[in-house]
Amino acid sequence: MLKRCIILFVVLAVAAIPTFAAPSPSKVVANQSLESRAADLALVRDVVANAEVAKVLAARGFTQEQVNQRLAQLSNQDLHQLAQNLNQLQAAGITTREWTYILIGAVVVLIIIVAAS
Repeated sequence: MLKRCIILFVVLAVAAIPTFAAPSPSKVVANQSLESRAADLALVRDVVANAEVAKVLAARGFTQEQVNQRLAQLSNQDLHQLAQNLNQLQAAGITTREWTYILIGAVVVLIIIVAAS
């Protein structure tokens, strides 16, 4: 009798544990995700195919094929984040325009110093 009560208690205790199902996306959401990934991948590949970017990547030892393989390995989230932030990426070094502004600023400072003397 005691054995049956223990078994009944265990069965009821196990049955009382809530079970949670993992959310599963609908087909529409999955298709949108694939379309979004394809759009993000196309955007990033366009930037990477740019002559200046391709030149810098080649100087670092990356072929276009290697870059495409690495892009394909990115997760959807990482690829989307990269595509969204492409306009925020900055190239290393100072451009000719920036050197021009620096030169103009230096000349203005020299003129002010000479005028103040």
